[in-house]
Amino acid sequence: MLRVKNLESGYDSIKVIRKASIHVNHGEIVTIIGANGAGKTTLLKTITGLITPQRGEIHFDGKDITRLATEKIAFLGCSLVPEGRQVFAPMTVRENLILGGYLQVKRGEGGGEEDMEKIFDLFPRLRERESQLAGTLSGGEQQMLAIGRALMGRPKLIMMDEPSMGLAPLIVKDIFSIVCKLRDSGITVLLVEQNAKAALAIADRGYVLETGRVILEESAQELLQNKDVQRAYLGREKRKSAGVCRT
Repeated sequence: MLRVKNLESGYDSIKVIRKASIHVNHGEIVTIIGANGAGKTTLLKTITGLITPQRGEIHFDGKDITRLATEKIAFLGCSLVPEGRQVFAPMTVRENLILGGYLQVKRGEGGGEEDMEKIFDLFPRLRERESQLAGTLSGGEQQMLAIGRALMGRPKLIMMDEPSMGLAPLIVKDIFSIVCKLRDSGITVLLVEQNAKAALAIADRGYVLETGRVILEESAQELLQNKDVQRAYLGREKRKSAGVCRT
């Protein structure tokens, strides 16, 4: 679904991503963990065309998108739920979702009302607040709206940047449970998350990003067992992770 090869990217003369290579298979949840400043957000922004890569290749669903415009990448089915949610605060929940569905109109797939009902089924709280201004929602509700808005475009791959940031533990559990449901419905997920333990608990595979370089790639369970990962990102003592989509 996604292949990034020897990617270098950054801001002006500042190089943030250094020869990073990752891949995401169809139907996986893949997580990227790392400390603040490791380059996780820069990597996602480069994949979506918000930052032009300096070197390397990005292929999505068999197409070279290395220097494709952001809107064209979204049109192909690659959606981003940005860090900090970034909902349209002066607009209602419904209006935010309608904007998310504009790609369907461009594809000639209708106006998205059917998809909106699916979003409301996935997030019943959004149905309750359909006419409420997005800026007046709680942090958790705004995160639900940001995910719902991305889903309105019927993405093949949804990328999420720190979806648990600033949320209460119970809300985080709900959000991650939804991520599992998305994977089960056939949507591929690339998850950037500082809450490494929670992310690895639901992921299939994971990468560790450090100062812009991918230093480790393993299955999620192997990363949870890795002593260096435990020490750096999971706390010194090994604790059992309560995954929300494992049986």
